[in-house]
Amino acid sequence: MSLRITPLTDPAHGAHSRRLAWLASDADSIPVGTAFLRLFDGGQQHLAELTLHVHPVERRKGVGSRLLGTAVAAARDNARRCVMAQAQAGSPGDQFLPARGFRKVLTLRYARLPLADVDTIAIAEIIERPHPGYRLASWQGTVPDALAQTFAASRRAMDDMPMEDTDYGTVAWDVDRVRAAAKAVEERGDQLHTVVAIDTCDDSIAGFTELVVPGNGTGDGQHYGTGVLPEHRGHGLGRWMKAESIRQAHGRYPDLGGLLTDTADSNTHMRHISDSLGYVPTHTTLQYQLDL
Repeated sequence: MSLRITPLTDPAHGAHSRRLAWLASDADSIPVGTAFLRLFDGGQQHLAELTLHVHPVERRKGVGSRLLGTAVAAARDNARRCVMAQAQAGSPGDQFLPARGFRKVLTLRYARLPLADVDTIAIAEIIERPHPGYRLASWQGTVPDALAQTFAASRRAMDDMPMEDTDYGTVAWDVDRVRAAAKAVEERGDQLHTVVAIDTCDDSIAGFTELVVPGNGTGDGQHYGTGVLPEHRGHGLGRWMKAESIRQAHGRYPDLGGLLTDTADSNTHMRHISDSLGYVPTHTTLQYQLDL
């Protein structure tokens, strides 16, 4: 088919990444596919993340391959050493990516907690169970100034999360970056809720969990990450914080359907926490990587 690839201006530039975009259209200028390539910085300057869509009717006509070639060329031009892309297991993308040189590097297990099924008594028991030396705190939106520095420092809790064979790098967090991330959620109309465990010895944050809720309070919320600093692991803080996040969502958003979470298949500890809190597996997504 006659195909035109048009670069687009994408306004979705963040403080720590920028995104390139292309539109594929046929001879009649009808859109048939899109590709977005996010370029990261701050410890991930080697990485590009690809999102590619082709209209189902237009598949197997070379649209995806043309878009992919354009995106990969842009990744090389921007000195990236790998391109990442995700596909749901068994989907057309799961066949397309390995056929074009991508290798599977990570398996993500998705699960959902229906809020109508939450055992509020069991959740309350988890939250009320003493955790000597620690206390819980929470906020909505941007981190309070008094906790900003220690919250940024606590982000290194994610540095050693299981990522299997992914060339993910290490995200460099500081106060400006955590504030920028919260602002990005706010600007798209969603609500960010954070629960932290605080070490009572020095009031530093030992761990955190984040939940993003749609702005209208309906549909499903999405867990963004749960991490505990290595020196504070083994005290049940991850389950404690996540239970409090569930309690708050259940109480504040009566029209919210459920909470979604995704966990690396190899992260058996976090998967066990989700299972124990009532999350039900929904599907599996595969992360693919193309080394340039």
